[in-house]
Amino acid sequence: MDSDTLTGLLKNVATKFPDRRALSVSGKFDLTHARLHDLIERAASRLVSAAGIKPGDVVALTFPNTVEFVIMFLAVIRARATAAPLNAAYTAEEFEFYLSDSDSKLLLTSKEGNKPAQEAASKLNISHVTATLLDAGSDLVLSVADSDSVVDSAAELVNSPDDASLFLHTSGTTSRPKGVPLTQLNLASSVRNIKSVYKLVESDSTVIVLPLFHVHGLLAGLLSSLGAGAAVTLPAAGRFSATTFWSDMKKYNATWYTAVPTIHQIILDRHASHPEPEYPKLRFIRSCSASLAPVILSRLEEAFGAPVLEAYAMTEATHLMSSNPLPEEGPHKPGSVGKPVGQEMAILNEKGETQEPNSKGEVCIRGPNVTKGYKNNPEANKAGFEFGWFHTGDIGYFDSDGYLHLVGRIKELINRGGEKISPIEVDAVLLTHPDVSQGVAFGVPDEKYGEEINCAVIPREGTTVTEEDIKAFCKKNLAAFKVPKRVFITDNLPKTASGKIQRRIVAQHFLEKP
Repeated sequence: MDSDTLTGLLKNVATKFPDRRALSVSGKFDLTHARLHDLIERAASRLVSAAGIKPGDVVALTFPNTVEFVIMFLAVIRARATAAPLNAAYTAEEFEFYLSDSDSKLLLTSKEGNKPAQEAASKLNISHVTATLLDAGSDLVLSVADSDSVVDSAAELVNSPDDASLFLHTSGTTSRPKGVPLTQLNLASSVRNIKSVYKLVESDSTVIVLPLFHVHGLLAGLLSSLGAGAAVTLPAAGRFSATTFWSDMKKYNATWYTAVPTIHQIILDRHASHPEPEYPKLRFIRSCSASLAPVILSRLEEAFGAPVLEAYAMTEATHLMSSNPLPEEGPHKPGSVGKPVGQEMAILNEKGETQEPNSKGEVCIRGPNVTKGYKNNPEANKAGFEFGWFHTGDIGYFDSDGYLHLVGRIKELINRGGEKISPIEVDAVLLTHPDVSQGVAFGVPDEKYGEEINCAVIPREGTTVTEEDIKAFCKKNLAAFKVPKRVFITDNLPKTASGKIQRRIVAQHFLEKP
């Protein structure tokens, strides 16, 4: 069924809204839904006939956020192959791991190429092909000789809901990254869930600020917009730029955007130092991928006059799991990640028993958006799929209104002498300090308590804070056992490629310092 595949959803959109804008490269050109569909079909045919791609093959893609990435990503899926988007900033060793772990048969890049990726592909005997689209009227050029049967090669292929379409790796908070295969049905289900909770329609428009090799930008920003017949703008630089963000938002009549808290913070800092004369009227602003402190949420709402809806997502759920609703559908609660969207969600204890409201346990989910299991990882599958549910590894609880509140990752809770401390709670306090721009709490080994709490903060521009200031502020706002024993004042926090701050990496970074 068309509605059970992403390719079917996009084909319907191209038929229903052929002349509406689908994709723009800021300041360069626009593509309609019909034109984008045509480019995807032709590129899929070339992959099949000229590059020899067969159903089930894995194709790695490493691009900035460009039109070529969007077309080739969707063309790979249309060809019944599996797309494996990779971060262009990886080293040759990292590319070698990801290309090998995914069993990639082909590497796709921009015309400029990517030396470390090509080096790794060459070592693994993986072919390399480049893709270029000069303008809206041109054909996409692949660096591979065409065969005679190019035009109709993809037309004979029928996409199935069970096709493995996307292969991503988890962030790997505690171990090496796990491979997550996602099907056409997973993608279509997630797109439908995101469209429904945010009421995305053809008149909506957004600017992509997140990397498209990550599930947040790919699903919530790009695919859900295209699946709604809406429009997406890619920044001219191929990545987020605070200096061009609002001009792009205004020029392309954006109605919303989605980002991680780090980027919201950058946008707020830009607002404080270089405010725009006026801001576009947005339906909503979405935050996901890491906890958004209530103080940051209220600053965003105050600055940009739009409701800020915090959501909860992970790769294994093809992104979205829960979200705060639009104002007309109910209140959005600071500090909560809202209600489940399009799937079942339960709070379970260690025995698999469902917990009552306001009782903490592990957040577990099941639904058509959830992966069937990790690739070649029986151990992780056994631990991750117990009692008929997928286990997220997050501790949380439902309040009496059915809104989910997250306490932290099971493995990130700080156990100080038997007292379990949620680092999210400490973060929220740090960020209410008037001179703190960013703050993160983390656990460190301690001889006396087993674990102790430390934190790192970035002061606001033009201010100075000391370790004593932060400790005194925390003492006023937190129970004594939750006050960080040590405070690192810094101008930079290590982040993952998708902009997440991972406590394990932050702890490692500061503990290595004398």
